[in-house]
Amino acid sequence: QLYDQSVVTHLAFNQTMHGQNGLHMRSITRTTSVCCRIVRAAVPRSLVCTKAGGSNRQMASPVAVLEDGQELDEHFTGLADSEGNFTIAGFGSLLSERSARTTFPELCNFRPAKLRGWRRVFAHTADIFFVRGIARMDTKEISSLSVEPYPDSEIVVSLFEVPFSQQAVAAFIAREHEFCFRAVRPVSLQGEPTGRTAVVCARWDDESYRAARCPPEEWQRRWAVHGVERVWRDDILPCRTYLRHCVLASQSLCPEAHTSFLDATYLVDRTTSVRQWLRRHPAIMSELPPPELVGRYSG
Repeated sequence: QLYDQSVVTHLAFNQTMHGQNGLHMRSITRTTSVCCRIVRAAVPRSLVCTKAGGSNRQMASPVAVLEDGQELDEHFTGLADSEGNFTIAGFGSLLSERSARTTFPELCNFRPAKLRGWRRVFAHTADIFFVRGIARMDTKEISSLSVEPYPDSEIVVSLFEVPFSQQAVAAFIAREHEFCFRAVRPVSLQGEPTGRTAVVCARWDDESYRAARCPPEEWQRRWAVHGVERVWRDDILPCRTYLRHCVLASQSLCPEAHTSFLDATYLVDRTTSVRQWLRRHPAIMSELPPPELVGRYSG
């Protein structure tokens, strides 16, 4: 059964003062009686993770409310649910539960859903493609996927929960370093609200990325070492191995996800769909990854 709980109560809370950039300057603790309104989103009890997730699991702050499309801070404030989990929306390789579990072994409640007002675009490159030897700089087939707002569009995604902790958030950001992280409100395949707020890896730009998360020494380590001068750009094509992987991942989720991936995923021109691109280049789907990557890049 779905439950929707709104409670008005008096809370005792501890206030901790922090300096800029997350540096702890001083701690002032006091107990204050305040009147707060607690709102818990409707959550199917069948979607509650049972795994403990270790002693570092952190419970939700009940007063944070995230708007659809809101940019998240570096702590993912407000994303943890009342059970101490957070929800991830996968739209590329994470459409495959097997692939998702290689990165998130503690995930639970893997299922399909939809995001309304978003589309997928191959609009940036990924350093991992260079590390693993599947980027083709000579043909510019080096692009990976992000999502971006687009009216009248919807995409099928995967949803799953993982235990929330600041260590888990930091690891997520380190792995998906070049993205802007946004809160989204998925709906079911039938269009019904899921009652969940999820994080999705959204389009960014180099100027914002460098300023907020990638200083010169980090840029050198992640990008310049591979000859990459720009991450978010409009002159690149899908990485062939990754594109094949994502198509197979979408097939493994459900027919709706496969159709959505082919028709609601675009090259950087925002005109050519994946279905059209594969019709022009059918060999992509028959090209196997390097032997050492077959298990990781096969949907």
